[in-house]
Amino acid sequence: MAHRGLRILLLLGAAAGAVAATQYKGYLDTPVDITAIVPDAPQKGDVRYEADRKVFRATRAMLKSPRGQLATIDLPSSVADVMKIFSCAAGVKLSPEATPATYRLLANANADTAAANNLAKDHWKRLRPFLIDKGPICDSKEELAKSYDYPSGHSTRGWTFGLALSDAEPDRATPIQVRARAYGESRIVCGAHNMSAVEAGRLGATVTMESVRQSAAYQADVEAARAELKAARTNPALASEAGACSTEAGLVAKSVLVGVRP
Repeated sequence: MAHRGLRILLLLGAAAGAVAATQYKGYLDTPVDITAIVPDAPQKGDVRYEADRKVFRATRAMLKSPRGQLATIDLPSSVADVMKIFSCAAGVKLSPEATPATYRLLANANADTAAANNLAKDHWKRLRPFLIDKGPICDSKEELAKSYDYPSGHSTRGWTFGLALSDAEPDRATPIQVRARAYGESRIVCGAHNMSAVEAGRLGATVTMESVRQSAAYQADVEAARAELKAARTNPALASEAGACSTEAGLVAKSVLVGVRP
């Protein structure tokens, strides 16, 4: 019996891994050109450029605060990791294994917005903030320096998830979108992205998702995710942790830019 139980666990683990490893190509045939809509990346001498520098310097002290700890928690950026981060906002523990239909929805939407965002990053090739001004960050400077700042990929992904999850759970749209805002702002607190890059990530995701939402396949996946999440919220085993969620809600309630002084 013990061997049989072990085989079952191995099979379940393999199935879970297969879900997360599936390659999702998105709902669109070609990437959306967001460079025609998102403002050009700030240039030296611009008002936005100087605002970015002030925000980066002013938020370095946040790294040692509870909000800085949350920014570190928000570092992972895979679809599986980010959907887990949205568990409190969604009111249910999200994972590729427990909520596979929701994972499929998010993974496909992410493929579309990431494709658009990556083209825009390569178009503008803007340096990250810690390469312009000195200051501590919560991630590896060596690794981050290999890619560009504008628009923020983390912010794009978080905003994409906020929009898609809100479509699937409209009754929880407010906490979901608050968490989406906070996930992007964690990159400001971390020091990995400029404020303008986070804002551009949101706009790019919004623009791309307008096209994604016209897809019949997207609408079908939203309906499947909605049914799945409705059922999951009645499952005690998938209930989000009240204490941890209350703490998180307090940290994300306000924008990190509120009250910041240069």
